[in-house]
Amino acid sequence: MVNVSIARRYARALLDVATEAGRTDAVAEQLTALADVIAKNAELTDVLVNPAYTREQRLHVVESVMKAIPGGVEPTLANTLRLLVDRNRLGYLGDIARLFRDMADARAGRVRGHVTSAAPLPADALAQLQQTLQQLTQRNVLLETRVDPSLLGGVAAQVGSILYDGSIRTQLEEMRRELKQR
Repeated sequence: MVNVSIARRYARALLDVATEAGRTDAVAEQLTALADVIAKNAELTDVLVNPAYTREQRLHVVESVMKAIPGGVEPTLANTLRLLVDRNRLGYLGDIARLFRDMADARAGRVRGHVTSAAPLPADALAQLQQTLQQLTQRNVLLETRVDPSLLGGVAAQVGSILYDGSIRTQLEEMRRELKQR
């Protein structure tokens, strides 16, 4: 089981340094991208977390990955990655990325949400939905969209732990439950 408190300490320290440098969003974007690349590549993950590889080998791989990123890696993030290699904490990178993003969002007054619809939403409808959710939550809402044809119609939006479900599937389920009770 992964110790989240370790990941939280690294994420908080990285956030503090990135905030001082005024590069929080850039670090968050690169950190998330790196964590995704490593998580999706089993061989790369093996090299970075397997104790059979030396610290120097892992550092060489991390340096190569950082050089492959167009425009280079933020210096703050590069130093953090080197520290993670030095302390054998690269296995926590995915959790660090998730916690960093959540802490950066909280610090900036943002909240992330997911909108699921039966068909792709037009840009104006998505913008209106985002504005409505911002009024409801009193925070800046960043939406990710998903398409799920099983909804039949309507949308379901989750912001934080609150679910706003206006899907036809849910309305039909509620009607079915009411009819069963009669």
